[in-house]
Amino acid sequence: MINIVLFGPPGSGKGTQAKFLEEKFNLKQLSTGDMFRYNLKNQTELGKLAQSYMDKGHLVPDEVTTNMLREELKKHTGFSGFIFDGYPRTTSQAESLDQILKEDLNQEVSVCLSLKVEDEILVGRLLERGKESGRADDANEDVIRERIVEYYKKTDEVAEHYKAQNKYAEINGVGEIAEITDKLSAEIERFT
Repeated sequence: MINIVLFGPPGSGKGTQAKFLEEKFNLKQLSTGDMFRYNLKNQTELGKLAQSYMDKGHLVPDEVTTNMLREELKKHTGFSGFIFDGYPRTTSQAESLDQILKEDLNQEVSVCLSLKVEDEILVGRLLERGKESGRADDANEDVIRERIVEYYKKTDEVAEHYKAQNKYAEINGVGEIAEITDKLSAEIERFT
């Protein structure tokens, strides 16, 4: 199996690339955002628990997010692996992911792929996306820059976790979409 942790700041093209990698390698993308939306909307036990923290203005504990991921993994069979998008965000979550994959699937993370794009290009892409999509978080340059800073703060420690395991690769996220997909694919094949 191929299990990929996919990193990329907002505007890096991570969502686009995940779709191509899903098709090419028969993978299932597991997005933390999608998991939260599903659990909240469907009022699952985990969704209700998460909501109880959110209603108090607290961050949802890693344990709740990790349990959502564990449940999500059980739903999807018949794939050659997974793309983890938005998880892990902390070293603790990375360690939990390692444990879940080992215990539940007798697998491990194959590689952590990180799309690298200069901040000014990210800002431009997101402002353009904001015009097209109407997304409020993509319309304000100050908000965009804060999201980028927050992304790096959160992912640096996780990158170190995978670097220590020799499972980390950076890919230039600027260029033609197909060219970037080819670079990502080459790294996946190198690590699997």
